[in-house]
Amino acid sequence: MGARPGSATVRVLRDRTAGLFLTAVVVSGFGTSAMWLAAGVWVKSLTGSASLAALAVFAMWLPVLFGPALGAVADRLPRKPLLVWSNLLMAGLMTTLLLVDSEGRVWILFVVLVLYGAASVVMDAAESALVAGAVDARLLGDFNGLRMTANEGMKLLAPLAGAGLYTQFGGGAVALLDAASFALAAGVCALLPVREPAGDDTAAHRRDAERRSGMRELWRSPVLRPLVLTGSATMLCAGINGAAIYAFIDVLGHSPSYAGALYAVQGAGSVAVGLLAGPLLRRMDERVFAAAGSAVFAVAIALRALPYDAVALAGSVIIGFGLPCVLIAAMTAVQRETPDAVLGRTSAAANTLLMVPNAVALALGAGLIALVDVRVLLPLTGAAALLAPALLLAGRRTARRADRLAPRRDGEAVSRVRQGG
Repeated sequence: MGARPGSATVRVLRDRTAGLFLTAVVVSGFGTSAMWLAAGVWVKSLTGSASLAALAVFAMWLPVLFGPALGAVADRLPRKPLLVWSNLLMAGLMTTLLLVDSEGRVWILFVVLVLYGAASVVMDAAESALVAGAVDARLLGDFNGLRMTANEGMKLLAPLAGAGLYTQFGGGAVALLDAASFALAAGVCALLPVREPAGDDTAAHRRDAERRSGMRELWRSPVLRPLVLTGSATMLCAGINGAAIYAFIDVLGHSPSYAGALYAVQGAGSVAVGLLAGPLLRRMDERVFAAAGSAVFAVAIALRALPYDAVALAGSVIIGFGLPCVLIAAMTAVQRETPDAVLGRTSAAANTLLMVPNAVALALGAGLIALVDVRVLLPLTGAAALLAPALLLAGRRTARRADRLAPRRDGEAVSRVRQGG
């Protein structure tokens, strides 16, 4: 008999280390989500430029491009102190935004947002590496699912709080809220009962770790490479879908504000799959879990060819349910398969490969919707998205077949390919 549904989730929540990590995610995520919305509104109100407002959001995202290099910081420095001091540094940095009171000082906001994005990449890498060593490997899927639930939950609540705070008191108040969230997160991280692994501190070991880039670790792994590539392809299609959202809403006959309803129900789907991810990952390997989520996501995009509100809302829930499966599967595998000495840079490299295609596709999709009817574009995108899970499962079958046909040595079967296990 398997474990009762939810029993592993309870174990994660009762574990002091995992609970503190999740608390830090909730606290810092609330401030980040509030700031994400307020930054664009702030720039628009001071400059009147919609382009600069969009650039504000891009400034927070830009450092993800340099994820492999930034993630290496989490491999070179003690990770718990890195989390504490990075949060404190950002708390102090956010207070400088109180100086932004005119168009001439908007540059301060942009500098802070770029540093914000860089610090987020470093802290995410450090957290991922610490979690891999502190949380039972059997519960990593549950933890990452709960982390997804926490993040998506904050995205549902915090932007509303940020918008209300901005309307009443201005951007400086949102900056102070975010500063407080960073300071509180630093306090939570300081309580983490984790020890840095001693590892091999010889000069040769350090030189070897420095030579091993995160991208190389991903590419050389038969487990990680197909998962991350599938995630990249899926996020590329997700970006096209995101770029087409307002054209799709026009087809439905609604105002642009209807996007809020679609994103809200999509977030609800992501919250749900975060709670189910752990139990599902114990019943299937990462390739099957990722492929199932990617396929569900692809079908939901294709259904948007049907211009009905009920289909649109149901499709958004399904997108929210399917899309995170690929991300959770990939990051859980990275934490489990990667040596600790290079786990920070490998986690950051995986995040770069997963997130950058989405941003590229947002720009690509903006051009495509001007050329192709959205009722044609979205089904084609859904069909293209189905290729990723199909190739992932085909690779899994090939690996299992190669394992079965592998020659035996000294009476023992060659080690089974882990992904086919």
